[in-house]
Amino acid sequence: MSAELAAAVGLLRSGELVAFPTETVYGLGADAADPVAVARIFAAKGRPADHPLIVHLPGAACLDQWARDIPPSARILAEAFWPGPLTLILARAPAVPYAVTGGQETVGLRVPAHPLALALLRAFAQGEGGRRGICGIAAPSANRFGRISPTSARHVREELGDAVALVLDGGPCEIGIESTILDLSRRGVPPRLLRPGRVTPEQIGKLIGEMPELPDGMKATGIPRVSGSLDTHYAPRTATRLVTSDGLIRAVEEALARGERCGLLLRGLCAPPPVHSLRRLPNDPEAFARLLYAALRELDQADNDLILIEALPSGPEWSAVADRLRRAAHGSEDRR
Repeated sequence: MSAELAAAVGLLRSGELVAFPTETVYGLGADAADPVAVARIFAAKGRPADHPLIVHLPGAACLDQWARDIPPSARILAEAFWPGPLTLILARAPAVPYAVTGGQETVGLRVPAHPLALALLRAFAQGEGGRRGICGIAAPSANRFGRISPTSARHVREELGDAVALVLDGGPCEIGIESTILDLSRRGVPPRLLRPGRVTPEQIGKLIGEMPELPDGMKATGIPRVSGSLDTHYAPRTATRLVTSDGLIRAVEEALARGERCGLLLRGLCAPPPVHSLRRLPNDPEAFARLLYAALRELDQADNDLILIEALPSGPEWSAVADRLRRAAHGSEDRR
């Protein structure tokens, strides 16, 4: 074990916060079985206490420590996608503190695919592990609540500063947007997709023989609260709008006429008008997702008055990044 990894484990066991990379985004970690340490996550992020956290595990073998009444479909999906960007919502085991579940009877669990995250989780699990005899690291995105998720160690330091005892640097995140969240917490009810991500409904349905219900039905009662599901999330501080490719030039001209400095995030438009700042991302959903949050941060820090984002194509391959952009832009007119 490296000296830095040993230091991270020591800090976690003493109730401190450690940020670490996953394949999706950087997480702000604490011993998930220690309510006092978990409370430090909420304080550092400015996160509402009833907003649940995802618990990261060193492997699927730990599932029974954290969940009960685990359906066969959960084990099938864990076998197929863990380590990887899929979070399963399951009924919480009795030892799981309510601090990590936001007071709910369900808990979100996943095994991350980043080698440094796995090394940290496995080192933390050795010996005494976490409190209460169960081992996991609660780790929401390492940013202020509702803001742009971090995909590099530098983003974490810029966002949270001294609130984090240690930031483990594992380079830029490979996927760049948060995990798919699937609710399997109630028997006799179809699985429900609560947040889209890299793992698609089609992949899930093929494995378990049942397509999950999609997010449009999430307003129904009985749906667990989960990370990253608020209408306003992943948001720049700068007012942000999604605009069709056809309407983008006109939107820029109107902003310039108002004397506003305008930032553009483009995907396909070939000849952009002159603007204060410009970022162009690949016209490919996976590459776009990987670079999205870094591009939004750059535009947010570039002294723009308005960020205009070229709307994405329709299609299931774009659904996860479309979800993030919709939330980022939600309510932006109220911030202007």
